[in-house]
Amino acid sequence: MTTARAAAALAEPAEPVGRGWTAALSLANGAIWVGWFGPLQILLASQAGDFAPGSGMSKETVLAWVTGAGAVVSLLANPFFGALSDRTTARRGRRTPWIVAGTAGGALSLLLLAGAGGLWTMTLGWCLVQLTLNAAFAAVTAAVPDRVPRLQRGAVGGWLGAAQILGVVGGTGLATAAGGVGAGYAACAVFAVVGVVPYVLRYEDLRLAPADRPPWSWRGFLTGFWLSPRRHPDLGWAWLTRFLINLSNSLVLLYLLYYLRDRLHYADPDRGVLILTAVNGLTLMTTVVFGGVWSDRVGRRKPFVVWSGVLMAVATAALAGWQTWPGAIVAAAVLGVGFGVFTSVDFALMTDVLPKALDRGKDLGVINVANALPQVTAPALAAPIVTYLGGYRVLYLVAAVVGLAGAVLVGRIRGVE
Repeated sequence: MTTARAAAALAEPAEPVGRGWTAALSLANGAIWVGWFGPLQILLASQAGDFAPGSGMSKETVLAWVTGAGAVVSLLANPFFGALSDRTTARRGRRTPWIVAGTAGGALSLLLLAGAGGLWTMTLGWCLVQLTLNAAFAAVTAAVPDRVPRLQRGAVGGWLGAAQILGVVGGTGLATAAGGVGAGYAACAVFAVVGVVPYVLRYEDLRLAPADRPPWSWRGFLTGFWLSPRRHPDLGWAWLTRFLINLSNSLVLLYLLYYLRDRLHYADPDRGVLILTAVNGLTLMTTVVFGGVWSDRVGRRKPFVVWSGVLMAVATAALAGWQTWPGAIVAAAVLGVGFGVFTSVDFALMTDVLPKALDRGKDLGVINVANALPQVTAPALAAPIVTYLGGYRVLYLVAAVVGLAGAVLVGRIRGVE
């Protein structure tokens, strides 16, 4: 590794990345999402139904506890591993070692889930999946501000977002088509490993020079995770808007299987989840790259995030007022249009408000808490709403209001056009 290339690890990138690099990183990102969403959409819900009778809890409560515990782990793991990758001076670079280790650990954890014989093993397995795959995900996302110039980040964020939704659809499809819970977990594990191989083998990572790594202290390491909203107000507002819009989306997705089964009485709810996920993914794919490229060309981010959030809130409210199978399909399609634009442009917006090059992984990890924290908050809100406070109609109205608040607050970000 040359001195110039080592110094590039902390420089603002200026050379555009090629299509091959973007495709390989996007595939790795999609593979990680397969590892998450195959379980989250189908397999965990099925296991919750199997283990609930012996636990004294309803299947909704079991699923809420398991996904909530995993989300707490995710909440801590993403910034933690992002910070470790910032300080890594390995020969293979700052990010690649964590992509390899995290994906391998994630595959083994999915196989542990495949053999879960009860609630505690299921919970442990899901927490390990969140721990390990978040190590890989933190490194993948940090590679973007490391390597991609600002005016290309909307487009790259769009391709990463496209891979993300393909990972959601692919994970759901693998879980459904594999022919059983154990086979579904095994299929997701294999895909997660295979998907990161092209990026790891073909593209050399930027290496941090040992002289550029700050001196180690536990106090400095731990206090670095606090990013003061007073010192970094744009980052604070950007974090809050992402949290609210993701919370709205999590409230919609959490009980989708049960909504189809218990409220709409859809004959094959597993297949229904796959259909809605595919419809959502198809419309998302039509806007995710287009929205990011358009944002790059006009040099603006906020209007795209605002209007995508408003559109998603309208679609979520439709789920409350039009509780039929056709209504669910329309809502899934409109949600995909809005979330496609939001996914690509909001990612670019987040990279634009990062304070320091040395802490890109850690700071993006803190920002990604806004993705994980809704997974903790959503079960805590959704379970009592569905059980005691009005059911699915009230749940989706609450989700719409939360998403709309996130869209409105984007206007508070001052330092980005």
